[in-house]
Amino acid sequence: MSEKTAKRALLLATFAFAANFSVWTLYAVLVIPVTTQWELDTLEVAALLSAPMLTGALSRIPAGIAADQGSPKKLFVIQMLICLPPLTLLYLADTYMTLLLIGLWLGLSGSSFTLGIRYVNDFFPRDQQGTAMGVFGVGNAGAAITLVLAPFLMQSIGWHYVGLVYAGGLMFVALAFWFFAPQRPARENRPDPFNEPWYTLLKQTRIWRLGLYYYFVFGSFLALLLWLPYYYTEAYQLSLSQAMAFTLFFVATSSVVRALGGWFADKYGGRSVNWSVFWVCLGCLFFLSYPPTTMTIHGVEQDVHIQIAIDVWFFSVLLFVIGIAQGFGRASVFKVIHEHYPNNMGRVGGIVAAIGALGGFTLPVLFAAAVEVLGFYSASFMLLYGVLAVCMMAMYFAIRAERYSRRLKEAASYNFLEDDDL
Repeated sequence: MSEKTAKRALLLATFAFAANFSVWTLYAVLVIPVTTQWELDTLEVAALLSAPMLTGALSRIPAGIAADQGSPKKLFVIQMLICLPPLTLLYLADTYMTLLLIGLWLGLSGSSFTLGIRYVNDFFPRDQQGTAMGVFGVGNAGAAITLVLAPFLMQSIGWHYVGLVYAGGLMFVALAFWFFAPQRPARENRPDPFNEPWYTLLKQTRIWRLGLYYYFVFGSFLALLLWLPYYYTEAYQLSLSQAMAFTLFFVATSSVVRALGGWFADKYGGRSVNWSVFWVCLGCLFFLSYPPTTMTIHGVEQDVHIQIAIDVWFFSVLLFVIGIAQGFGRASVFKVIHEHYPNNMGRVGGIVAAIGALGGFTLPVLFAAAVEVLGFYSASFMLLYGVLAVCMMAMYFAIRAERYSRRLKEAASYNFLEDDDL
């Protein structure tokens, strides 16, 4: 397989993934006019945002299994065709329940990541997997397409017609991928598939740890791109266009740097990059979690009033840093997967990607619940801070256990050599 063919496969797969990702995140924009027209509360909005994420997450596991056993290219095209009917049905949506059900159907576009990763994986050697998967992950920028295109379409033709435009675009991408994307390499150039049932993988704690890491670096990224337009308009009273602009910047930068994150993972190791990412995000989330506060210090002669609040610009800078770190983290997690499961990227990648995508389903609902219970918007970032703390503890204990196991093996080997000398 020539280098030119591999690059063509990567380019077309990334293009197709970006188109699917734009469909998967369409509700991030669509719910804003619907919220006003139908007077939805916070939890109803969160349910609409989360609906596509749920089916997108759950469909990644069977997609990974099918991609390991069949043709990822053919499955990729079938998946895009399956998503055309719900886009068309958006034109007819006139009730909350209808929109919710359509969102669940649209969520199948989320399985495109697993199919695309499995397709790209066959074209590149081991030492280039991190970079290749990082470049493919730039398709997350499809959310930026939605943040720019969908508001324009809603203002021009109304939100009911947006789905028809997206259906036409997705049909074009599906046909282009079918006719121009190269076939996967011959079987002798690919690793042997994993023969045991996929559910046996669920017994491995490493896979669950990787899923937890991906829950933060990808799941929270998904949740934030869905939540931020609502957050900016409610917490900072920005207009829709301003909220979309800030969210677009977060999404675009986080998506583009994923390719660089893959290169770093190839050079320095996936786990080292992940550990650094967590520390950077922890520092940023500490400040984002702090609610607007007014304090009164009773002095000797007069009271001193202090107000502490993060303005919209400092808030956005911290989000920008988190987005960059998450982009690196998304690439490094899949580099670690390939290091440990090179012959089983479809199934393991599907499980990890499903766990991560569940963050896009659960976190918006938890964000809304936290805001409802605590009564301030930064409660959502307090919740995210707690998720990250769990991830870091899991990684710390895993590293410590591996070091302890290595020392035991070295000690056993040393004792064996001493006995052999005797």
